[in-house]
Amino acid sequence: MIILTGAAGFIGSCLLSFFNLKGHTDIVIVDEFGSDLKAPNLDQKRYNLKVSRDSLENWLYSNEEPIEAIIHIGARTDTTEFDKEVFDRLNLNYSKMLFAFCSKKDIPFIYASSAATYGGGEFGYDDNHSEIAELKPLNPYGQSKQDFDLWLLSQEKKPSFWAGLKFFNIYGPNEYHKGRMASVVYHAFNQINMSGKLKLFKSHKSEFKDGEQLRDFCYVKDVVKVIYFMLLKQPKSGIYNLGTGKARTFKDLGEAVFKFMNRTCQIDFIDTPIDIRDKYQYFTEAKMSKLRGVGFKDAFFTLEEGIEDYIVNYLTSSKYY
Repeated sequence: MIILTGAAGFIGSCLLSFFNLKGHTDIVIVDEFGSDLKAPNLDQKRYNLKVSRDSLENWLYSNEEPIEAIIHIGARTDTTEFDKEVFDRLNLNYSKMLFAFCSKKDIPFIYASSAATYGGGEFGYDDNHSEIAELKPLNPYGQSKQDFDLWLLSQEKKPSFWAGLKFFNIYGPNEYHKGRMASVVYHAFNQINMSGKLKLFKSHKSEFKDGEQLRDFCYVKDVVKVIYFMLLKQPKSGIYNLGTGKARTFKDLGEAVFKFMNRTCQIDFIDTPIDIRDKYQYFTEAKMSKLRGVGFKDAFFTLEEGIEDYIVNYLTSSKYY
């Protein structure tokens, strides 16, 4: 039995689908299941049981069936939310509870950290544990992920295998419900469909031209493959970056969306909103040597390959993965 939190969300539902494709159905899915927007993410998925997020702790301690692993993808991911109490409750303390349970029962634990922990990137993007304490996240979401990473590393008692995955800029199917927090690819597709144009943020730093802010954009189909690799191979425990290792510009992204929509490229640049301007990352790029060093050999989708698959096979027909 595998426990999967955040199963009705973007990455969680893609992971559930990937498990099903690999023949795994003995899965307990955990989430808040009241959202009509997220409900389609679970259509035609196979699993054994639904457990609500707030009931999970009691369920875990009353469950008598063996648990193969807990994969903790669920979190509050809104980078524009500034209520620290929300993140303490849903990200930090909930994760602590799950990790403590896994440590007590010696159950493998895989969880979602975030590239938001790297802040403005002044300390680089190296997933070396010795450098994590120096990082300075730019928002409460990133800080909540940083706080849990540091707390976990300080624990003497840990399960035999655990892995934290620092997700970079993930995009792909099943993010229809995410609203403002959906990927730039998703928003670009919808903007171009409606107006024939794409709006991207201007640069407010002289060293970057408009549209040439850089991010490590990673397709969700690569993310689920890495998680599955961690579950099957259980390499050295630790915190790992999960990106492509290749930063690309927002202009590159926009041009690819136009191309695979068969539209003429027309990009307008707008001011970055004031509420996120001083928290905005201008460059992210995962250092991937650690993950490669423990045996993950698969090639990642290029930005163009991922956008083509996403648009052609999902967005144009509103399909789910």
